[in-house]
Amino acid sequence: MLFNYRATAHMVHNGYYPFLNWFDERVWYPLGRTVGSSVYPGLMLTSGSIHYILNVLNVPVHIREICVFLAPIFSGLTVIATYLLTKEVWSTGAGLLAACFIAMVPGYTSRSVAGSYDNEGIAIFALMFTYYLWVKSVKTGSIFWASVTSLSYLYMITFVGFQPITTSEHMAAAGVFALLNAWAVLRYLQSVMTKADLTHFFLGVLCVGAGGVLLVVMGLTWIGVVAPWSGRIYSLWNKGYAVPIIASVAEHQLITWFKFFFDLHILVATFPVGLWYCIKNINDERVFIVLFAVSGVYFASVMVRLMLILTPVVCILAGIAFSTLLDANLKKEESLQPQAGDCNDDDDDDEINSSDNTAKLRHVKHKQQYNNNNNNDNDDGVGVFLRCVIIIVTLSMLILFFLHCNWVTSNSYSSPSIVLDAYEPDGTREIIDDFREGYSWLSLNTPVDAKIMSWWDYGYQITGMANRTTLVDNNTSNNSHIALVGKAMASNETRAHSIMTQLDVDYVLVIFGGLLGYSGDDLNKFLWMVSIAEGEHPDEIRRSDYFADNG
Repeated sequence: MLFNYRATAHMVHNGYYPFLNWFDERVWYPLGRTVGSSVYPGLMLTSGSIHYILNVLNVPVHIREICVFLAPIFSGLTVIATYLLTKEVWSTGAGLLAACFIAMVPGYTSRSVAGSYDNEGIAIFALMFTYYLWVKSVKTGSIFWASVTSLSYLYMITFVGFQPITTSEHMAAAGVFALLNAWAVLRYLQSVMTKADLTHFFLGVLCVGAGGVLLVVMGLTWIGVVAPWSGRIYSLWNKGYAVPIIASVAEHQLITWFKFFFDLHILVATFPVGLWYCIKNINDERVFIVLFAVSGVYFASVMVRLMLILTPVVCILAGIAFSTLLDANLKKEESLQPQAGDCNDDDDDDEINSSDNTAKLRHVKHKQQYNNNNNNDNDDGVGVFLRCVIIIVTLSMLILFFLHCNWVTSNSYSSPSIVLDAYEPDGTREIIDDFREGYSWLSLNTPVDAKIMSWWDYGYQITGMANRTTLVDNNTSNNSHIALVGKAMASNETRAHSIMTQLDVDYVLVIFGGLLGYSGDDLNKFLWMVSIAEGEHPDEIRRSDYFADNG
């Protein structure tokens, strides 16, 4: 992301504390943006630290190269973290398979390719590594692993800020912490109080404590110390709630079944098997994986971008499923051991004077044993054949999975968002470079202090590539300002000119893709401009006015 690179470069060149106090007047004109308090600094700190260490080691690397290759590097660390977590939950074989899956699955490579410089490139590694350390701490009970887990939590917090203690959606975690302390107190009171006294005391404290906590949370929310639930969180529980600015983002749309298969392929059909194995052989760490999977499936189904959260646990459970299948069909069968009775036959003959009837019985016994051995050999032959078929089918599915991942990554997730590509009917590849050329034109042919008005999708690109001031950008932090731009786009020439004059606009950037058949142009987004503007200016902009009688 261009903004993240721009912010990282500013921090590297000016220092961390100037970065925290940086007021960027070139975005959200004329409001500006206080960058230091409105970003999660984990990404910038990680890149800046790597740049500093390399410079100390006399390895001259530009910060741009670090930003470009940061996501692929951390994706390798994510593979290791996934292996370690799966190994703790199930087995080494399952861990190896899960690591192979997450190394190539499109649901993760979409955010881990070179040039994808965003929080998700590092956050997934921090998430999986913290999960591994937590499971390790639970299994061993070691204070060392618990301490390392807390440090990993601290690093992960840099990607979410202080939301766990300042937003309503994170208060449940604080509630769990309070319940754990209440449970510890209850266990202590059980040893010093009678059961009757403890029951009355516990019920009284429970009612008073629950009411007090509820009032405190409501009071903190009322005075603004704890922020209310964000619109994105509301939309997870009720998709009809989403305000237009949230619903207009493609990543916030409902997911389709095709998207599940496109990003996960065969894993979407095999991870329920791994989930069943975890439930069948449940323990403390597998309870965590089960909850992770169930919650991940729900949230991914209501928001496309949360597929990234579901993908790691799908790889873990699919690794468990394939590992169990291969273990059952690749294990070496124990050879049939000779029965003890056969070894003692000669001794019995020497010690016991056999009669003809005894010899006949022994002959019948050996004949039955010979027939049974032949039957076992036939059964083993059928078993080996079935195992070979299962192994071949499994390997074929894995090969198809690899080919699918390679195709999806190369065709859908490897092209930059600014330079597009397309294929002619004869297979010739065409490069669509209009975005980059347009930003280059703005950079070379407009004054340095020019103000560019465009829809918010292009704000980061204009600021990062054309180095010009924009009115709105992809941060979407100010709905009213975006609505004002949408109002200007949806109004007639006279009214639009008046709005642009008030905003001191010099140039307007409009994307039209009709000649190329590009479906992501501003005409395709026009109704979203109208809907967002209607939310802030319902007296002047009405969505119904932009429809004809036939739609």
